[in-house]
Amino acid sequence: MLNIEIDEHSGFCFGVTTAIKKAEEELQNSGTLYCLGDIVHNSIECDRLKRMGLVTIDHETFRGLHNAKVLLRAHGEPPETYETAKKNNLELIDATCPVVLKLQQRIKQKWHDTEGEERQIIIHGQAGHAEVLGLVGQTHGEAIVIENSSQLDRISKDKNTYIYSQTTKSLEGYKQIVGAIKNIVEPGKQCESFNTVCGQVGNRMNGIGEFAKSHELIFFVCGSKSSNGKILYNECKKMNPNAYRIEGPEDIDLSLTDNVKSIGICGATSTPKWLMENCKQAIINYHNNK
Repeated sequence: MLNIEIDEHSGFCFGVTTAIKKAEEELQNSGTLYCLGDIVHNSIECDRLKRMGLVTIDHETFRGLHNAKVLLRAHGEPPETYETAKKNNLELIDATCPVVLKLQQRIKQKWHDTEGEERQIIIHGQAGHAEVLGLVGQTHGEAIVIENSSQLDRISKDKNTYIYSQTTKSLEGYKQIVGAIKNIVEPGKQCESFNTVCGQVGNRMNGIGEFAKSHELIFFVCGSKSSNGKILYNECKKMNPNAYRIEGPEDIDLSLTDNVKSIGICGATSTPKWLMENCKQAIINYHNNK
């Protein structure tokens, strides 16, 4: 008999759950709500909320908007977003994840506390990612974003250095970057690192690896824009070569499910549970109709 298990630890993190709940509540009351950027890096979930009345806008549209209500998603925003909202009489529903908000405050405080030093703030993260843009904004755009060791030439060797991480990055990857930077910064200069990877995200790494090993076949469900999804899927693939990344049920190569007895379905912090359930049901329907 075929066993299909959905990983109980996969799915929306706290920040995303809160943002979507706030959006749903407002849409039930008013029927229309603007959201600055995709509320979650999952196109299928975004389409569901769009049908409810959520209107996704970019920053250019936001700057031209007046007298409206706008949701700020869990990723957070730089200070200028709040300044624009005040100037344009926009009511903000701020769903910035508490973990991201705390990180923004820490970076801003360090930037102010070290004013006058020859210093640099490094953020290990994906350049252009919504969360990273919000973090860089706390330093008036002067923080340096490093995603991998090939970009270390951006760093000055002769400055006091303070290293943070995008919350959804791999803890192991962050430790490697920190080690590489500490080898570059000259002796006598401060080089401090702060582990700012979200604990909820970081703890999923080991768990999802164990889950992947426990099944013959893995379907990892996530949107193509998900930074966290890329990290978790790579961990699945490392632990189980028979792991496949899909966005939804229509992406499943159902022939892969023939002649296996155990299938695992898991996903990113931006993957809704209902979508993983739909993937499971698609496999069940396929086998029932054979």
